[in-house]
Order: sequence, then C-alpha cells, then structure tokens
Amino acid sequence: MTVYLGKQRQLVTEEITSTHGIVLQLIRRVEGLGHKIYMDNYFSSPALFDDLLDRKINSCGTVRNDRRGMPQEIRPKSMKLHLSVVRWKDKRDVYVLMNFHPPPLEGNFRDESGHAVKPHVIEDFNAHTGFVDKSDRMVNSYGIARRTWKWTKKLFFHLLDMSILNAYLLHKSCGGKMTHKKFREILVRDLILQSHEANVTVSDVSRGRPSSSGAQLR
Repeated sequence: MTVYLGKQRQLVTEEITSTHGIVLQLIRRVEGLGHKIYMDNYFSSPALFDDLLDRKINSCGTVRNDRRGMPQEIRPKSMKLHLSVVRWKDKRDVYVLMNFHPPPLEGNFRDESGHAVKPHVIEDFNAHTGFVDKSDRMVNSYGIARRTWKWTKKLFFHLLDMSILNAYLLHKSCGGKMTHKKFREILVRDLILQSHEANVTVSDVSRGRPSSSGAQLR
C-alpha cells in the first residue's frame, strides 16, 4: 500500500496523473511476471492499461466513460488490438475496460426466460474485487477513526483497524469460532488488562520499593 499525497512524477520527466503513478509504484515488484490486476474506476484508464501491458501485466477494471482515451461511442467495441471496453446496464451503466478477456458479442444478454445474463468479464471482475469490498465493510463496521480527526491520525487508526481485521482473519483461518465483534471485544479487554498491569508495575517502581540488593546491604 501507499499513501496518496497528490501528483507524482515518473522517474523520467514526463508528468502523469497521480493515480497512474501510484499504480506503477505499487506493481514494481511484480513486473514481467504475467499477473492480472483488477481495479476500480478511480485508477483505470487506457493509458495505464497500455503501460501495464508493456510490463507484462494484464488489467481489468471499471472505468469512467469520460476518461481520456475512451471512445466517444461506448458499446461492446474494440479500442485497440489488445484493449476493449464493455458497457453493461445494471441499476446504472457500468463501463469495464479490459485487455485479457475476449469482448462479448453484441446483443441483449438474456437467457431463454428473458432474464439478464451478465457477460463473463462482469462476473470475473465481481468475483475478484468482492473481497476488497467485503474487507472495507468489515473495517468500517467497527472503525475507530472519526471524520473530524486530522488525516494523519485517521491514517494511523485505519492501519490499526486493518491490523485487527487481519488478525481476526488469521484467527478464522485457524478454526476460530468468534465473531468479528467478539474478537474485538476480547482484544480490547486484554489490552486494558495488560495496560493496567504495566501501570501497576511502573507505579511500584516510581515509589522506590527497595530492591533485594538494597535489603541485603542493611
């Protein structure tokens, strides 16, 4: 992960958008390994997907239809030989940019009963990004941070929330049966007990309780 700090520059003099630069920074360790990356419309753009493909990384993500490089007329249509965009009408129009799924054939995408059938690329995107959304929901259910806090304080407690969630997921992976809420309650109780014990020890030392060596000198 990296903290968003505004516009960034590539190692060369060419200026790029901050989100584009953030993605390139995060994928440095997996360049050339043939990974597939899924992202939301905050990051996706044709220029970014081209850059990632040059680094042997395939991409799929929702995209804003007004992003630079997007075709003016959006339909299941090839943009370049390696890049396609699909518009899927759900509760609202959803645009998906991709470079490793074959573009679906044009049509209404309905089964024999007339029910809508999602294109494979939509199902694939939902399957691979659902865990991120679930993680966000779980963190926000018991989040510590408050809107009025300074961003540095909110960042610290967000990282603390993520650490607690990761610990809970490890607990579940080892056969733990506690709920997320119960796990947090026990964690808070244990931290309070440890803090109380530490304060008692510090208090005894500060009062100058005689040491064993001091007793022997007398």
